[in-house]
Amino acid sequence: MHEKPLSRVTGRLRRRLRNEAHDPPGDPGPDAFGLDQYLANRFEDGALAPEDEARLAEEVATLLPRRWSLSPRAEERLSQVNDRLGGYRQVLEWLDGHPGLPRLTARLLVLTENLDHFGENTAVVDAVRAQRGRSPLPAELRDVLPPATDEETLPDIAQRLEGLLGDRRSEDATRLALATTEWLGGVARGAAPDSPEVTEMSELMSHLHTDIAQAAPTA
Repeated sequence: MHEKPLSRVTGRLRRRLRNEAHDPPGDPGPDAFGLDQYLANRFEDGALAPEDEARLAEEVATLLPRRWSLSPRAEERLSQVNDRLGGYRQVLEWLDGHPGLPRLTARLLVLTENLDHFGENTAVVDAVRAQRGRSPLPAELRDVLPPATDEETLPDIAQRLEGLLGDRRSEDATRLALATTEWLGGVARGAAPDSPEVTEMSELMSHLHTDIAQAAPTA
């Protein structure tokens, strides 16, 4: 994974609102998700075999996108992994070291961190608003974003991505992520030349587009 997008992962987690529209029928909720206690304990002690660590990474990748609505037991076990690795950014870097769902999840969550960060930047919001006025949205975003563009526009995409991951719809999340990063990667081309924040955002989105495409499962 490119290092620059990771620099935006601060561990200051924005609280997501539970969105019932993302919950599949019959989903029993966050209590159905958890980490194997034995694996979590052994990992905390630094005594987990590589094949078991790969299994734990799969479990963490399934759990992490729903970290906003976990049961106390699931939170406790996830905290064991977080504390062992040293923080949220380190968890994502660890997941990135395991191919498949863990790596893809890590890169999609790094994207959500960047969307949250740049959604608070006035110059970026203005550039995104101008981009929407110049050209239509990609098809994958037309049903995601409301007509108005404001400081919630990019975090709205982040929330949708985490919702899809939490519902185990990683292919849908990947398609949305690739459409988003491609779209935002081109925003700087129409922005004022003295907009370093917009240039930085577009560069990071281009990096993330490559990262996510490389992690996506091949047909």
